[in-house]
Amino acid sequence: MDFEAQPDAAREFLLLETIEDDPDVTQASLAALLGVAVGTVNWHLRRLIEKGYVKVKRARRRKLRYLITPEGIAFRARLAINYIEQSMRLYRRTRQRVLELLAEAKQAGYRSVRIEGEGDIAEICRLTCLEQGIVVGEDEALPVLHVDGTRVRLRMERKEREGS
Repeated sequence: MDFEAQPDAAREFLLLETIEDDPDVTQASLAALLGVAVGTVNWHLRRLIEKGYVKVKRARRRKLRYLITPEGIAFRARLAINYIEQSMRLYRRTRQRVLELLAEAKQAGYRSVRIEGEGDIAEICRLTCLEQGIVVGEDEALPVLHVDGTRVRLRMERKEREGS
């Protein structure tokens, strides 16, 4: 399960985790944590309650207390495992792609590359370069591993042939 592709799964995971840590958490603070409207939190909580993952008890007159059920703990664990499995698939796929691109750069005679992009995918590129003995530099003439979201492409300027 990809949390970026399925924001509901990410929200439900965070809701369950937060409720387990603090049963007295308010919908307003949950909304602030998730960066969504209180109505969105209310919708997710109702779904979690209907599925039996969360129970609601009235703590005081207007105060609610949320309790994660054993089923909710198991569901949260499944969400976490799915997220980890998806992350590892992305890591392996990205690493394999970068190995292929580095082989192409080596074939063209390069031993250094430049990385354009930020985040975890760029870091996988950096680590793969280190592992392969490829220097990551800043020289504009170097081939570029360009990171765009989860995609990595290699841009190489064609070396000019002498005498052309």
